[in-house]
Amino acid sequence: MTKHAVKVSIVGTGLVGSTIAYTLTVKGTASDIVLIDVDKKRAEGEAMDIEHGSPFFPESTIHAGSYDDARGSDVVVVTAGTNQRQGETRMDLINRNASIVTDVANNLKKVCPGAIIVMVSNPLDVMTRVMQDVTGFPAERVIGTGTNLDSARFRYLLSQKFGVDARNIHGYILGEHGDSEFAAWSNVHIAGMNINEASDNFGGIMGDYDYIDIENAARNAAYEIINRKKATYYGIAASASRIVEAIVRNEKSIFPLSVKLDGQYGLKDVYLSLPTIIGENGVERILTPYLSEQEENKLHHSAEVLEQAYEGLKK
Repeated sequence: MTKHAVKVSIVGTGLVGSTIAYTLTVKGTASDIVLIDVDKKRAEGEAMDIEHGSPFFPESTIHAGSYDDARGSDVVVVTAGTNQRQGETRMDLINRNASIVTDVANNLKKVCPGAIIVMVSNPLDVMTRVMQDVTGFPAERVIGTGTNLDSARFRYLLSQKFGVDARNIHGYILGEHGDSEFAAWSNVHIAGMNINEASDNFGGIMGDYDYIDIENAARNAAYEIINRKKATYYGIAASASRIVEAIVRNEKSIFPLSVKLDGQYGLKDVYLSLPTIIGENGVERILTPYLSEQEENKLHHSAEVLEQAYEGLKK
């Protein structure tokens, strides 16, 4: 995609969608950004506000439009749906958002048959599966942001504990983007050392309760933010825009994304997060790193939770 102008459409221009649009514009990821929302005036206002900063950003255009204006999009980011309210889990949104995502999917399959869809709407994994089912697009072209942000939170928390740059810490939160997600401690590495070796080298930093506290803090971060400011949008905008960037630049980057499994760890059809190589064609390969027996059990539990939620939609 780097050889031609890049067009990205964003469906849903609330706090999350508009912040993704702003981030993409500042980074110069796309040359043309289309904002689509049922509240067209809101979309127009967001486009105008971002566009007025254009003298300070890499050259691009951003404008509000309809689904017809999304034709030719390389990537479509979908944030449409109702927001998670204080006291709600992501899964509580399932019935409210399934019909919205279905409507979006029916429109996108008409105008963007060749686009890669990046889902942000919650509950993320189930909504990504709904999008793929309704559009009929190949699974490699329908992906969810998954636990990419959760993993970034995890790495940040570890960086605070160890006193090193989060970019030098490798580790994943896997499974559902939700309450059944888990930290894959067996895959955490710092300077080539596993978590136990790193803890020893840094002076016995990780105590038994630290593993529990850090995993819980990463899992519950969204709830804590919502309790304080009613919504989350900066972190997910950074995550989504980075994923789009990796796609349009054909980076072959690895992120923990919500992807449709095809036998990995004995699981099939369900969408959940595993480390995934992505490029200009979307999913290049789903990776299956070593997981401890306990971690693999947690992955299967996530799959059960998500399968039950998806099946509940069809009743």
